[in-house]
Amino acid sequence: MRILYVSHSFPLPGDPLSNVGGMQRVAQGLHAALGEHPGVELHSLLLKTSWKGTPYRMPGYMAGLLARVPRMVRDLGIDVVLHSSMVTASTTAVLGSAIRRAGALSAAIPVGRDVTLPTPGYQWFVPKVLRSLDLVFPISRATGKECTDRGLPASRMHVIPCGVDVELFGAPRDRGAARAELLRAIGESGATIPADALILVSVGRHQERKGFQWFTDTVMPRLPKDVIYLITGEGPMTPRIQEAVDRNGVQRSVRMLGKVSEPMLRTLYSGADLFIMPNIPVKGDMEGFGVVMLEAGLCGMPVVAADLEGISDVIREGENGHLVPSRDAEAFERVILRYRADRALVAEASRRAAAYTASHFSWAAIADTFVRILGQHTRTTTGTVPTKLARAAG
Repeated sequence: MRILYVSHSFPLPGDPLSNVGGMQRVAQGLHAALGEHPGVELHSLLLKTSWKGTPYRMPGYMAGLLARVPRMVRDLGIDVVLHSSMVTASTTAVLGSAIRRAGALSAAIPVGRDVTLPTPGYQWFVPKVLRSLDLVFPISRATGKECTDRGLPASRMHVIPCGVDVELFGAPRDRGAARAELLRAIGESGATIPADALILVSVGRHQERKGFQWFTDTVMPRLPKDVIYLITGEGPMTPRIQEAVDRNGVQRSVRMLGKVSEPMLRTLYSGADLFIMPNIPVKGDMEGFGVVMLEAGLCGMPVVAADLEGISDVIREGENGHLVPSRDAEAFERVILRYRADRALVAEASRRAAAYTASHFSWAAIADTFVRILGQHTRTTTGTVPTKLARAAG
């Protein structure tokens, strides 16, 4: 199967931290897995840029797609044009008919906010893009509902979850050694953070929906001082998170680490105890999935997460973590204190989380699912789109 993979979510070469986030990890992880799949001949049109440079480079990149996609479909005999998000899939509203006449299908992977962005013009356009696509692969049931609410026929939709890089995050590590390494990396030691302290971690861009400010304001003051909360990343909410730290006097319990490298991320996942995903509902925004929960789980870190949007598809109660109601400070406190009181419980939950994540969310398995479903719909030996799909896409 010849796939043309289109994505604007890749970092600058040699600088993986120049463009980070859930959408970026999904795009890059699936691209790598499809590139290694024995049943795929992969071609790509990728925008490699920094997060800050994306708005400046996008217009030229998108204009180039209008010319390059049809030409590559025709010249390379492409079977499927697969967009890593609805952003580049927007070109299908113009190119869909031409791609279909050339015998290929157009498909996209909505990740959440690329569907719900509350801009009036964009919300007018999203249904047109969805109607132009032959196949749509939302990363969660919540994202899929947002698509069908905007007119996508359910027959064209297949929910496929995100995956995780087993080789990058799955190598087993001694958690005691990782704990010591983590303390050194953040400038602490056993003298300042006791061995029996419970270390919580949140990872992500500082956006309102992530709930980092809410958790710092509402949950951290309820917890004992030997519960430490490490927050990575940066973004528009960074100043407000810092204000919450200062307002509640939890400077010794909350550390804001800023952007961290991949090795440091693995150290956090392997050396801390619980991953916290405290998302809150924000109108026009959503958490499509939460791939960082997979990374944490694969490294042996159970998750305590808000039962909200795409997060609900990731966590299986008691296997890789726990779901609690969003904005329920008492529920978060109750689960966290249970682990603080029983270190053996932490160790057992760590083993279960790693095993469950590895068996359910490897990128190789996710790529197999994409290839299987695409294979059911791509061109026949006569080089035409299957009749029922062609009628549906008409």
